Amino acid sequence: MRHSKNRHRSRRKTITLTAAGATALAVVAGTAVAVQNSAFGTEKKSSSASSERHARTHGDKHTPGHHQGASRTPQPTASEAKASQPAATVTPRASESAAAARPQECGAGAYQVEVVKKGTGWTARHGGTTLYTGTDMFAAMNAGLSGLTPDRKTKERLVVRGSGTIKASQRLKLPSYTVLDVCGTINATGAVATDTAPIFSRGTTDVEVQHAKITGAPMYGMFFRSVSNLTLGQIDMRLSGGLGIRIDNGSSTVPATNTRIDSVYVSGASSHAVETAGLDGVTIGSVTARNVGEAGLLLNTTTNAEVGTVDAENAGAGTGYAAFRMANRNGRIGDSYKTNIHVKQVIARGGGRGIFCVSESGGAVIDRVDIADTGNNAILVQNCYNVTIGKEGGTVVGGGEIRIAAREEFANTSDLTLQNLTLTDSGISESPCGENTVIKNVKLVNTTKKAC
Repeated sequence: MRHSKNRHRSRRKTITLTAAGATALAVVAGTAVAVQNSAFGTEKKSSSASSERHARTHGDKHTPGHHQGASRTPQPTASEAKASQPAATVTPRASESAAAARPQECGAGAYQVEVVKKGTGWTARHGGTTLYTGTDMFAAMNAGLSGLTPDRKTKERLVVRGSGTIKASQRLKLPSYTVLDVCGTINATGAVATDTAPIFSRGTTDVEVQHAKITGAPMYGMFFRSVSNLTLGQIDMRLSGGLGIRIDNGSSTVPATNTRIDSVYVSGASSHAVETAGLDGVTIGSVTARNVGEAGLLLNTTTNAEVGTVDAENAGAGTGYAAFRMANRNGRIGDSYKTNIHVKQVIARGGGRGIFCVSESGGAVIDRVDIADTGNNAILVQNCYNVTIGKEGGTVVGGGEIRIAAREEFANTSDLTLQNLTLTDSGISESPCGENTVIKNVKLVNTTKKAC
């Protein structure tokens, strides 16, 4: 597919619409299953913005912004061993970790090091060896990591049992071949520092976080840079600021590969719930975002992604961000936009936009949409290529219209398909005319259409 700057003349397009008067709206509900890089896209500078973010200004010309900076096939969650095996003596192999088909109970199974809170004190143990005793949760977890085998080539597991507080400027640095299972809550408080996160890894491989709950206002709840074979299991963040999870490849031209996220819940972040950049091969089960300042799920420069459900309420209110956003050539492989981004369902209530594709992104299919009462466009497709929305159906109710647009500095929007949708109290607006836009099997209820 060739994109040259640009031709705003539209090709002939197919439009098939079924009009409906005051008919009742058929709400399509879809179930989604399990399947989640770093940062290049932000429309409103967040207080949590990293000094290492790469700024790029591709966005809706009515909503200026900057952009900053995800990975391949799933590597299933961590090691499960027989409950009868001695806890501190079994070394699970990476293949055992990949064998787990279902989320295990937090802390179950074999481990090498255990960090336990009793009363106000923490103890870290490796078998019969005590690595730390004291009242500092971060020091206990750090000692636990140090108790794992140095320079290992198979995964070893650290289990944390208990809740506590650490400084928002601290980061627990996970080395390669590490499994972390936090059965409790990490509360990050105080001043943040550049690129810090309670759970952090950089330039590593085969890192796994099975369970974690994080509260407070860290710069990032979790930050992973240039980490391949990354697995995140059941993650819960009830924040009062910052960004939930960021996964990227930094300034490297080589993508981080093989990222898997099972289930993430983020509320209260001042920035995005989950953001990726520079990843190839990403599998995300679900991202649930509540009252976050920017996007629910933001994919930048990410290829070969499979996403189950994005479910956002009040994401990016008052901004141009969206429940689900693709930016900065997301989905572009070489110079083409063959389909490689698949999302089963996007649910959006209130907030900014429902879906936003921008800045030369594309190669995407979204099966189902359930969007209502957004403060900005329900859907905005701007300078994007080969995008299908509503392959299996969906609804848009109230809020902003569906807008098809383009900025002059990029190739015109092309090969967009909107289908199998019911629009109620909404609208479709296309300007300038896209190339090969297809609108078919779309039911309009009290909805206007200004398409080419």
